[in-house]
Amino acid sequence: MPIVYTSIKEEHISVRKQAGLFDVSHMGEFLIEGIEAPNFLQKILSNDVSKLSDGQVQYSCLPNAHGGIIDDLLVYRFSPEKYMLVVNAANIEKDFRWIQSQNNFDATLKNISKDTALLALQGPLATAILQKLTAVNLSEIAYYHFVEGSVAGINKVLISATGYTGSGGFELYVDPEHGAALWEAIWKAGQADGLVAAGLAARDTLRLEMGYCLYGNDIDDTTSPLEAGLGWITKFNKDFIGKELLLQQKSKGLTRKLVGFTLLERGIPRKDYRILNNSGEPIGLVTSGTQSPSLGVGIGLGYVSLPYAKVGKTVLVEIRKKQITAEIVKTPFV
Repeated sequence: MPIVYTSIKEEHISVRKQAGLFDVSHMGEFLIEGIEAPNFLQKILSNDVSKLSDGQVQYSCLPNAHGGIIDDLLVYRFSPEKYMLVVNAANIEKDFRWIQSQNNFDATLKNISKDTALLALQGPLATAILQKLTAVNLSEIAYYHFVEGSVAGINKVLISATGYTGSGGFELYVDPEHGAALWEAIWKAGQADGLVAAGLAARDTLRLEMGYCLYGNDIDDTTSPLEAGLGWITKFNKDFIGKELLLQQKSKGLTRKLVGFTLLERGIPRKDYRILNNSGEPIGLVTSGTQSPSLGVGIGLGYVSLPYAKVGKTVLVEIRKKQITAEIVKTPFV
């Protein structure tokens, strides 16, 4: 996917107000099937797969044995014995090796990443645009649910009410040989509604405005889901890899936490910039930052020492040797 087609701001605002089309075929997909597939997933994932019904999607993560995060991902349930995991592109090989190494269950694991194209149609007009191309009643697909249907004359398209922008829409999984045709059909259907092609840069600013974590920035093998504010996808009512360490961390209390902040002065925060207290002492690091196209101010995420992780606290972000005042805020930013 290109970094940018026209401009980050134009693509970003279009997704917020009309619609944008992303080619995210670089993402990874794994099929897990078999009678013990649910038990296998319960072991390797932080969230509770037993809560899923057919046609439902769940956000989860792969915890490691040290309390960190191997990856964050989506789980699709087709049936009690068939699931699909959607993982981050940079982690496909790492994730597959890890999952494979943990498979001592009656379940099969298959990497179908190269056999899957993925388009994301996002924005408030996404439903109206896509509805022109399918007989499937899109308004009946609940958030984080999916169906399989025909789109633009292409059969067996997985239509998923998910996305990474916070503006609503759908993600469409299709055989790669039909990927270009599906793109062209959506593109043509959306021109009257102001549809734009959107790139990786806008995808990043959109997700950051929503406070969504980006693997490799805000979460990685050294950050725990509890520190990252992902306790809601960490279910201790079942056994999973790293559970005991996370329970200990929860019991002892966190020492740092991922927070959102907004700059109160002009400046753009970037990854690895230092976060300081009002006395100029280091208390954390920026993990993601940008100039918010929607708000027109600098926003970011970062880990800070627990005493400073309260909404309303003011801190300093060190930007090019200047100390810029920022306020800890609740996410999403918009």
